[in-house]
Amino acid sequence: MTKWEKYEALLPQLASLIDGEEDKVAVLSNFVALLHDEMGFFWTGFYRVESEELVVGPFQGPVACFRIRKGCGVCGTAWERGEAIIVPDVEQFPGHIACSSFSRSEIVVPVFDVTGTVAAVLDIDSCELNTFDETDRLYLERAVTLLTPYFTIPC
Repeated sequence: MTKWEKYEALLPQLASLIDGEEDKVAVLSNFVALLHDEMGFFWTGFYRVESEELVVGPFQGPVACFRIRKGCGVCGTAWERGEAIIVPDVEQFPGHIACSSFSRSEIVVPVFDVTGTVAAVLDIDSCELNTFDETDRLYLERAVTLLTPYFTIPC
């Protein structure tokens, strides 16, 4: 099965999985678990915007950094720019934060709230170089739009 075919099959599964669930943590947890298992990534998870930092969780994979500042590393840079970042070789990314020495390539995709503000980032790492491409970016950007309703402005 090609990467494209895997994503085509995965998107409706993700939508069906979270349909009707109201708890954001439950949704993010199962969303990342399905994505991680179906695509076979090394590390798959969210960093949520909490005040002036990104805070880890939920995720699948080895232990990760707890907090990341805006503009720091791939996650903080994607948050700051409000756009997806594909890193073919993490050692070539200025300021890369090495949570695991096994991570070799990475993609980070912003998750937007209902106002269009970055509320979280989806971070995915691979043990191989050059794992991620435009196919991943396009499908992951589509996938995270399913999460927008779970990121509302607090009253």
